[in-house]
Amino acid sequence: MREWWKSGSPWIWLNGGAVTISMIMVFGLLLLILVRGFGNFWPHAILETTYTHPDADTPVRVIGELRRSETLTAQSMRDAGVDIPGDQLLIERHLIKMGNRDVTNQDFGYFIDGFMDDWRYPEDIGVLERREWGDFMGYPLRLLEEGSTVAVGDELWPEFQRRLERSNNLYDEIRGIERGAIGRINFAIERVRLDERKAELRGALTDERRAELEQRREELQAEYRVLEEQLNRLYEAAARDGIVMRVADGQEVTIRLADIVKAWQPNNMSVLEKIGFYAKDFFDFIFGYPREANTEGGIFPAIFGTVVMVLVMSIIVTPFGILAAIYLREYARQGPILKTVRISVYNLAGVPSIVFGVFGLGFFVYFLGGAIDRTFYPEALPAPTFGTPGLFWASLTLALLTLPVVIVSTEEGLARIPSTIREGSLALGATKGETLWKVVVPLATPAMMTGLILAIARAAGEVAPLMLVGVVKLAPTLPVDGNFPFIHLERKIMHLGFHIYDVGFQSPHAEAAEQLVYATALILVLLIVVLNLTAITIRNHLREKYRAESD
Repeated sequence: MREWWKSGSPWIWLNGGAVTISMIMVFGLLLLILVRGFGNFWPHAILETTYTHPDADTPVRVIGELRRSETLTAQSMRDAGVDIPGDQLLIERHLIKMGNRDVTNQDFGYFIDGFMDDWRYPEDIGVLERREWGDFMGYPLRLLEEGSTVAVGDELWPEFQRRLERSNNLYDEIRGIERGAIGRINFAIERVRLDERKAELRGALTDERRAELEQRREELQAEYRVLEEQLNRLYEAAARDGIVMRVADGQEVTIRLADIVKAWQPNNMSVLEKIGFYAKDFFDFIFGYPREANTEGGIFPAIFGTVVMVLVMSIIVTPFGILAAIYLREYARQGPILKTVRISVYNLAGVPSIVFGVFGLGFFVYFLGGAIDRTFYPEALPAPTFGTPGLFWASLTLALLTLPVVIVSTEEGLARIPSTIREGSLALGATKGETLWKVVVPLATPAMMTGLILAIARAAGEVAPLMLVGVVKLAPTLPVDGNFPFIHLERKIMHLGFHIYDVGFQSPHAEAAEQLVYATALILVLLIVVLNLTAITIRNHLREKYRAESD
């Protein structure tokens, strides 16, 4: 036993056990996110039952989607003020999503299993995803056109789906005009105002210049009036149709088709239809825009903002990190000053990320951004251009945050290159600079890519510093569009990590946002995996390339 202990076998077993437990925890967490995230898009069955509580005068009819069930002790329920008759020790309660928030003032409700009748799954129950007020569940009764009934019975749902497609096409056309043409006109009008203000500050606002700017403004306003008339016609056309639904308590509610995103009858769908619905819902989630304070709709702006921010961060941190590492390893004189610098770099990697956020807000945003505004954008003041949190400052803060990782990885890669390679290059007549940039740096490229991979993995998941330097709950526009200069580094962005925080902890409807949190977390994990796999592929390609050249 003593010999076995001295041989180091216990430490091997302990290390192996620790690695195994860590892998089980990681894969378990990923599996949980995977199941909950992908389950968000499946059209779950809608149940109908009658709930009779001892404290209620009359039974209540319930229509909704079962979200989860849990077993509790009867005593805990009695302590919470719920009357549990009999001598039961355990009870089962169900969390049911009922929707119809504007009718019942609640989306979800807990129901005790012992007070519920048998569950039924009527095929004609419909679910409507609305642009506001969340989902609506009930029985379709009549389809209306300008207040008159046009379809009932078996013809109602197919005709409803055709008219809903028309309504959504009109909605897409409206949003395209608002975000495209009208957005471009508003941007151009603002540019005219800024040009006028700039000319005024420079004392160059002559009568001719003023007339020219006024003519441009009138032309843009004329274009706007034409688009406004077109929008009014589209809004009138979209408001033509409606549908009458009967909710659980028997009340009839009329809903405009213009307020409906999509509709389905999950109890009447085949497996193939559910798979098709699942794929379309997942596509809409990835490429759609958020609604209802981010608790509904898609996450495309958050995905786009995360990717653009990581790319800009990579462009900033890579040259600075590599050049700093080359200087420290190849050019700097060894001594106490260099040791102090290295210790500072290592310690910088351990600084809490929120400290970088505070530094970025104070130095980058207020100091540098304010100076840029005063020097280059005085006509826009007091409204800030770069003197406010935005994409560039968020990327620069993350670049500073991940700089130590790139420096350390690049230094390690340079240190692993044998000195014989340097000496051989020098012996063949190459200068130190030629040896460094044509021999040493290419061989160290895989290590540089490793540092970039680690930087991307950390930067994509950061949230705390970004809340201070450019990430917002809902960004009105994307940082890339068709308006010159096309890439707007001063704009605020959305971010997947902040989206998860906002939906999970700031949403007034926690139960409704639960599955959305898992779905967004799943997309964030997949995005980080894709970015890392891309960098790993490039690193492996470079490694094989320079290995073949050295052979």
